[in-house]
Order: sequence, then C-alpha cells, then structure tokens
Amino acid sequence: MKFAKEIRVGNIIMVDAKPMIVLRSDVNGSSRTGFTYKWKMKNLLTNSPLENVFRGDDKFDVVVLDKKPVTYSYFADPLFVFMDEEYNQYEIEEENLGDALNYLKDGMECEAVFYDGKAISVELPTTIARQVVYSEPAVKGNTSGNVLKEAKIENAIEAHQCTVQVPLFVDQGDVIEIDTRTNEYKKIVRN
Repeated sequence: MKFAKEIRVGNIIMVDAKPMIVLRSDVNGSSRTGFTYKWKMKNLLTNSPLENVFRGDDKFDVVVLDKKPVTYSYFADPLFVFMDEEYNQYEIEEENLGDALNYLKDGMECEAVFYDGKAISVELPTTIARQVVYSEPAVKGNTSGNVLKEAKIENAIEAHQCTVQVPLFVDQGDVIEIDTRTNEYKKIVRN
C-alpha cells in the first residue's frame, strides 16, 4: 500500500478493484491545508479514461505487471495473436494495442503485458527500423531551414498505415529508424 503522495505517473494502481495506470498528476493545496492529487488515469482492461481527485493520505495498492517477450504472428479478426518462444499464443484486442498498431509487422518482437494471467497489451521496443513505402519527392529550392515531409512506413495492418515526418533527403525505399514513443524520425539506417 502506498499513499497518494507517493504515487508517480506511470504507476499502476487499483481503484475500485480496477487496474488503472496514472497518466497525469496535478498537485494542489498547501502544507497547512493538505495536498490534493488530481489524476488522469486509464483502465488497463477497458482503456476507458478516468479523472479523479484524491487526498495525500489516501492509500492505494500498487500493481506490478508481468511481461514476457513475444512475437507478432497474425490478425484473427478482431484479435491480434502473439506467440512466445514456447509457442503459446496470446490474443489481444485491437483497442488495447493503441499506437502499437502503427508499427506492428509480421515476426516483430515485443513484450506482452499481463494482468491476472491475461495478456492485456504489448510494449514495443523504443526504436524500430522500417522501410519507407511512399514519400513525395523533394522539391528543388525548398531547402531553407529544417524542412520536413510526410513518409508512409511499412507495417502489417493496412488500415493503420503510419506516417512519419522525415527530412527531404529521405526517399521511397530507404530504411529509417523511428522512436515509437513519439513517432519521430531518428536517422536513416545504412547497411
């Protein structure tokens, strides 16, 4: 059990017997009147958002989730199937994958996150390399400053084709490194 004043952004806590991840925390008050903590949270099982205010001396159970390395296998409408090294399959619903859908690719390695023995989401590597499948050609003379253009990257799910802002010198067919947390271009990957 931890007091509300000890909970940080990213902690997973139990609120009304539901696992919630703290996305944002705002502190109000003073040492004389006591502090209140306004948290923006998300239910890990249903992805539904919740905002609530707690006193600093409210207590919460902090949950530590299990993680296991898995590989993306295939899409079995409406579930995405991942497999571990022992060939166990885990099915995860589309709404629980969030932004990971933009980067999934057949055979991609990631980590499955488990709550109460059930796979609830996946965590991607911080950086991944993907090939640019479409980008506009650079326009001659449009090179003053840090000019960017959109580039579509390869992934397994056509409906979730991801675009990344890249420098003008990046062409179709280039392999680029992307930060999956911010969807930002990092560099071109040279062979």
